Amino acid sequence: MKSSLKIGSVLGIPIRLHITFLLILPLIAFSFAEGPSPFGFSTISDPVLRYSLGTIAGILLFACVLVHEVAHSYVAIRNNIKISDITLYLFGGVSAMEEVPRNPGIEAKMAIVGPLTSIVIGLACGAILLATGIPTNTPLGIMIFLMTYLNILLGIFNILPAFPMDGGRVLRALLAMRMPYIQATRWAVFSGKMFAYLLGIIGLFMGLSGIWFIIIAFFIYVAAGEEERSTVTSVMLEGVKVRDIMSKTVDTVDSGASVSSTLQTMFQKKHLGYPVIEGGRLAGIVTLSDVSKVPEAARDTTVVRDIMTRNVITLKPDDDATIALQQISQRKVGRLVVMDGDRMAGIISRTDLVRAIELHGALSRQ
Repeated sequence: MKSSLKIGSVLGIPIRLHITFLLILPLIAFSFAEGPSPFGFSTISDPVLRYSLGTIAGILLFACVLVHEVAHSYVAIRNNIKISDITLYLFGGVSAMEEVPRNPGIEAKMAIVGPLTSIVIGLACGAILLATGIPTNTPLGIMIFLMTYLNILLGIFNILPAFPMDGGRVLRALLAMRMPYIQATRWAVFSGKMFAYLLGIIGLFMGLSGIWFIIIAFFIYVAAGEEERSTVTSVMLEGVKVRDIMSKTVDTVDSGASVSSTLQTMFQKKHLGYPVIEGGRLAGIVTLSDVSKVPEAARDTTVVRDIMTRNVITLKPDDDATIALQQISQRKVGRLVVMDGDRMAGIISRTDLVRAIELHGALSRQ
């Protein structure tokens, strides 16, 4: 089952809703519907209207989060950094960059524009409230006040120097001007984890109302660790080419081979995916997942060309190994075919990448 659903695109970037967004929206709608004025609509007696307004407020909040992320992405695109997608999660949005900006100045600009955008949205909503004189005890007044308060809060929270929040990324950019990038990342991650500990402790002392602090602290701690591992991996693969770590001996299967014989090949060779050759050329990829979908009774009569994936993701020998890592991670595949023109030059797997990272780490410790 897919964990996210595409709902559209902005600036050519796919916008996705993660399943956690669908889980949190009813809770946010409930909190807005039952919250005291001007932080909620509890003074409205009609429950249908109250919960409808709470739901609208929740959707508007995530729309503001989306604008926050689009601001990050716009600056990234202006600096020739590709964004593969923007996903709205349980506690906000994430712009998935195809590469981490190593220029501290660019990273600082990308990071700071998000919180500033949120604060500007909040101030604009506040200005509307003041200019129009709409009472904050009316449905419209409450809605505008919520957008004012929450956007300013979102901006201030994200600007805190705790990685991987935007302020933590600014901190890493500043540190990277004075020390190696990995070291700067580790210090920024340390600040994020310390902030998560502090937030969690505060949540424990708040009782039941502090459960959100604890949950947010958990997500910040986990995200900081994941970011550290991702950064270290990318830096260790810098300068490494696909040709340096790919396997040049490639086991293939013929497009006319039966599914049952292909399954036997998988058992013998211990690989779960194979390039498919047809007329001496690469025609597709067949994996254990493809084979498993064929009923056992039909495996002798079904051939590989009927079940293989024809849209093959390939790399070139001179591509950076970081590109292979990105493709394998983003597309959730185990192996990629390496093509030198029309000739199959090799295959690169997740294992090849892990081995290269381990060897680089061992050499750096000597």
